[in-house]
Amino acid sequence: MTDLDLISSPLHDRHTALDATMGEFGGWSMPISYPAGTVAEHTSVRESAGLFDVSHLGTVPVSGPGAAAHVNACLTADLEKIGPGRAQYTLACNADGGVIDDMIAYLAGPDEVLLVPNAANSTRIVEMLLDGAPDGVTVTDRHRELAVLAVQGPRAGEALAAALGDAAGEIDGLDYMAFRDLEGGAVRVCRSGYTGELGYEIVLDAAAAPAMWDALLDGVRAVGGGPCGLAARDTLRTEMGYPLHGHELSEEISPLQAGSGWAVGWDKPAFWGREALTAERERGPARRLRALRATGRGVPRAGMSVLPAGGGEPIGVVTSGTFSPTLRTGIALALVDTEAGVKPDDAVQIEVRGRALAADVVKPPFVTSHVR
Repeated sequence: MTDLDLISSPLHDRHTALDATMGEFGGWSMPISYPAGTVAEHTSVRESAGLFDVSHLGTVPVSGPGAAAHVNACLTADLEKIGPGRAQYTLACNADGGVIDDMIAYLAGPDEVLLVPNAANSTRIVEMLLDGAPDGVTVTDRHRELAVLAVQGPRAGEALAAALGDAAGEIDGLDYMAFRDLEGGAVRVCRSGYTGELGYEIVLDAAAAPAMWDALLDGVRAVGGGPCGLAARDTLRTEMGYPLHGHELSEEISPLQAGSGWAVGWDKPAFWGREALTAERERGPARRLRALRATGRGVPRAGMSVLPAGGGEPIGVVTSGTFSPTLRTGIALALVDTEAGVKPDDAVQIEVRGRALAADVVKPPFVTSHVR
């Protein structure tokens, strides 16, 4: 795929004006980092606030009589556990129980749900939901019509309030995973994010995104932060142990293997992959996601083998690995064979370019979460 084939964010000109390093992500040209660098961006989110453009994420409204019931019969999480004005993390699984995609569902009411899937899978999710949709239920792909921004960090609320002006009072006291529609429904603000910090995600028309970006960037800079790219988003989510589709979740990796069984409504009568997932739950998954913290010098990367502490044959594989700017050491998420019996407080090795990197198995997150 060449640069000419990539889809541009409605904020592309803002990013290039800020000298962002652009790169391909899910078929989109997105900012990977800005001149301050990934570590500085990561630190600003942990200490003050950072602003992300995540408009590569899909936006799929499902509407019409029984829209929520249709979505609930397809995706794993139980929408009946939340009420209107709440958002929920959920999964779309295949018949074998593998994860086609993970996403956020915004429940506006029984006849309206907004889904935010990953960029590369948005079209497929639309097609799957259309197949078998009841009469009167529409599934629309608004991927290019809507933008998604995220302001994250302990001072994210201050930055957002400054950007919203008189409308800021409408989000006072917003609970985690709750949302409000502002400006007559033109702007949706949800207290959520992918960093482990206090944060908000904003969905709005693409045409209105540049002005909102400018206002949010002013607010973020006023509290000591700045713009952040997808590289910092990745180091932040890895420190929290959050899965990334294509790494910890895929059509070959089930929610149970990835430690995401909590996002499955096991008591629901129907959802995609229910039979296979129920069977796997009864017998136990053959591998499980583990968090590894390096105790030696080296940075683990996806695809590297995990070995027993004393060496030997591989017992797993790293799905995500990075240098943690907060902990100043290498960290990783890895799928490890269940029969190896590896659990938190155990030691393992990671094979890094032909040498053994010692690591401890820890319970995620690697750093304290402040989302609640």
